[in-house]
Amino acid sequence: MRKLSLTILASLLLFITHAQDPNFSQFFVSPLTLNPALTGKFNGEFRLAGNYRDQWPAITKAFVTSTASLDMPILRNSISELDTWGVGVLAMTDKTANGIWSSNLISVTTAYHKGLDEDGLHQLGIGFQATYNTQRLDGTKLNFEEELDQNGQWNFPTDEPVNDRVLNVNFFDFSTGILYNGSTDGYNNFYIGASAYHLNKPKTTFAGDAFYTLPVRYTVHAGGIIPLGDATRNIYLSSLFSTQNNANNIVLGGAVGFALNDDPDNPSNFYSGIWTRFNNVSDAIIPYVGLEFNGFRLGVSYDVNISALKPASQSRGGIEVSLIYINRKSGFKGIRCPVF
Repeated sequence: MRKLSLTILASLLLFITHAQDPNFSQFFVSPLTLNPALTGKFNGEFRLAGNYRDQWPAITKAFVTSTASLDMPILRNSISELDTWGVGVLAMTDKTANGIWSSNLISVTTAYHKGLDEDGLHQLGIGFQATYNTQRLDGTKLNFEEELDQNGQWNFPTDEPVNDRVLNVNFFDFSTGILYNGSTDGYNNFYIGASAYHLNKPKTTFAGDAFYTLPVRYTVHAGGIIPLGDATRNIYLSSLFSTQNNANNIVLGGAVGFALNDDPDNPSNFYSGIWTRFNNVSDAIIPYVGLEFNGFRLGVSYDVNISALKPASQSRGGIEVSLIYINRKSGFKGIRCPVF
């Protein structure tokens, strides 16, 4: 029965996987999968980011996605102090249906942020990303309807071209994005950005001459930071709308940050918040907690499934863990950048 369930799941999830890219609930801490224009957009020398998501854990390894990225500003002494030029690299692996289908990619990305005023409180940036993607389908783990006999055993032959074969496909694609970031006093922050991934619509196939075109993913995201009182507490708001192949994804929410020390060179903060996701139907409530210390920010969220899949998933939408490290020089204070 478990094998039958996995086979049915694989068929469904392979279709879903072709329909849209992986999505992170903590999209605000996966900058290079959200918008190439976020490259280098932080206060520090370099930024390391990692994300792990296990979606629908009640169903055998339905979607497991991991990323790692590094980005940094460059040529600070050669360009205007009001501008930022960032470069970065991203690696991602996405496994579906217990690894029956998998995708691995590596991206190089760059963005230039131009100061719009003499104080550097407002910047407009544009970014570009080039990606090499390899996808793998393990047909040795698949079974098809015509193979099933009356006793529930897989004894009959099948003419499916992927049966008992391991197939690979490789392609390049290109993405771009734009970001406006602003502040009225150097302490608050507000931003809005837009991105488009897979602009060249690469064609992929696991079945000979039957090609599938990877659709463009369009995203608009916005948010900001509102300091409270003596700035030992902040409200962080963030939102996202993305669409790909008629699959829409909306995430809205925010968090409150509490300062745990009074050290501007090495701040410690605790974050607590909640987001809600809709994708064509109500999908999940997403509580989040985070801790920032010694340049690290660890975040944990959990999707509480409220969609029609709730009976099968037992309301367990998925756990997600993020870890960001930003290296800063002592005494460095820049204009606030998007952090949620």
